Amino acid sequence: MTITTTTMTTGTTTDTASATTPAGTAAAGPDLGIPPTPRVPARRAPGATGGGRPDADARSATGADPLGTQGDTASALPPHDPRAHGFLPERPPVRSMIGTWTRLDAMAREVAVAPGREAAVAIVERARDADELSALRQRVSRLSPRNAEAAAMRVAVIAVACGWGGLDPLAPAARQCADEGFLDLWAAIAHRIDHEQFVALPTLALHNWAPERKPRRHIPIDQLARTEPLVPIVRWAPEGQPLSRLDLLMLAATRLEAHGIWLFRLAETLAGRAPDDSSTPTALRRLVRIQHSLRAQLHSEAAGLAAAPATAQQRAVLGALAEQGALEPPVLQAADAVLGVGGRRAGEGRRQHLRRHLPVQHRAWLSAMDRHCAPVRTLAHRGGPDAAVYREAQESLIALRRTYAGLVQTAARPVSGPLTAAA
Repeated sequence: MTITTTTMTTGTTTDTASATTPAGTAAAGPDLGIPPTPRVPARRAPGATGGGRPDADARSATGADPLGTQGDTASALPPHDPRAHGFLPERPPVRSMIGTWTRLDAMAREVAVAPGREAAVAIVERARDADELSALRQRVSRLSPRNAEAAAMRVAVIAVACGWGGLDPLAPAARQCADEGFLDLWAAIAHRIDHEQFVALPTLALHNWAPERKPRRHIPIDQLARTEPLVPIVRWAPEGQPLSRLDLLMLAATRLEAHGIWLFRLAETLAGRAPDDSSTPTALRRLVRIQHSLRAQLHSEAAGLAAAPATAQQRAVLGALAEQGALEPPVLQAADAVLGVGGRRAGEGRRQHLRRHLPVQHRAWLSAMDRHCAPVRTLAHRGGPDAAVYREAQESLIALRRTYAGLVQTAARPVSGPLTAAA
């Protein structure tokens, strides 16, 4: 299986406020639809649960900031501001569904461990014959946004396990090769979450994890995903057996997003900066350090992933996702939006092809980064020390994406040695 190594990015977040920024205000860069945020202590609403906002005390307690950026980000950020938690969900994914939706959960779990596509399709057909799919379809409009995302993850698992991941559920041709009842449910959920092409890694990984044990205190979601042992909600390996390589790859992608939160923040810092701004090379050096850190994180996942079991069905699922360009981690797309490596080498069409698997608000943020980081990208055509730092950032991103491609290759077919695509 070939894995393309074009670079992408999903950056977000602000870095240290500039000298011209009034004290007590986070630097917001150009107008990306995110107003400057005052540095005030974040307060949780009574009874609030799930992904909160980052705060300096929580981050310093974990020692999880490898870049000296603690305190660079305001503690009270808008709910969907990527500076808060990147492209991770705002709150931990829904672990247990209730009511009629327990049928979808059970179906996804059964399909995920089916020995092959034929067995997976048979499970869906039994659900159709029992009128379970139509019952679920009628209840889609009642789902809360968070539960709709949980349902979408389970639909995505079923779709890829049955070999339907590349289909458009609304296309007439899809009804010739997939169950109509399932396609109707799929289309209804896509409409509910306003995201047509969600059957891809961002949904399969970022909405399919939970901490192994519940933390004793509230912590931001990116810190939760970085510091706590994670388990999949819907397992590709049977219960009681070790996690498969496909399970571990999806969890590795989630941890990569959590560690990449600093990249999102530096992306906001670089947005709108002039190439000759004195802060630009400093931010680019930090970006290089982040990308090296992410690469080290992927290396740390490789040995355990290579030693994990895998079935032919799991490898087929992974191969199909790779062929559809559906395995691109959002954090790499953020880096590409800043540095523009993938756009030049693979073309704007390829870039948009990969972004189609992200929610609309994330695609909009990446498009804004494309525009606002254009001045920084002019360093590619210049000389001097600042241009050298920019090229180092590009090279580190290319190396990061090759390392990720190597991890995917490791998951797709067992290798005895360390990551083959690294170096």
